[in-house]
This record gives sequence, C-alpha cells and structure tokens, in this order.
Amino acid sequence: MDKTSAKIAMEESTIMLLYLSRFTEEDRFSDGNDLYAWKGYNFDVLNKLDDKDYIRQGSHPSRTKSVYITEEGIKRAKELMEKYGVEDW
Repeated sequence: MDKTSAKIAMEESTIMLLYLSRFTEEDRFSDGNDLYAWKGYNFDVLNKLDDKDYIRQGSHPSRTKSVYITEEGIKRAKELMEKYGVEDW
C-alpha cells in the first residue's frame, strides 16, 4: 500500500469518524434519514470537507456543534471504510 500524506489521512479519517459517530435528529426537525455528527475535529479539515460538499456546517459554522453529512459524504465515508477495512455498525 502506498503511503498517504498526513493531510489526506486527516481528511479521510475525519469523514469516516463523522460517519461512524452519526446520529439522527428525528424528534426535532428531520425525517430521521438525515445524518448528523458532532464536530469536535480540526476546523480546517471540516472546512475542506464542507467545500467538497461531504458535510454542511450551517450558516454560522463557528456556532453550530454538529454537521450534516451529505449523501456524497456518506458515499465517500463508505468508500474509505472499504479501502481501510473498517466495518460499519
């Protein structure tokens, strides 16, 4: 396996961890199929994931504590989990 740069590894591991730590807001304002995660990760990496439309941080990213994981983000996380041999829940 080729080595992965630290920057790429942080981005890849962050989207996988966001996906693995996902939850729904079924009781509040969504239909239960929307996935969210707490955003206790490097803000530069979160901004890159947002730029790639893997997540959405909302209109005030510095104030929100969770992110929305997009369909593209779910797809990317699943691809990376396959790449690294990580099982889903």
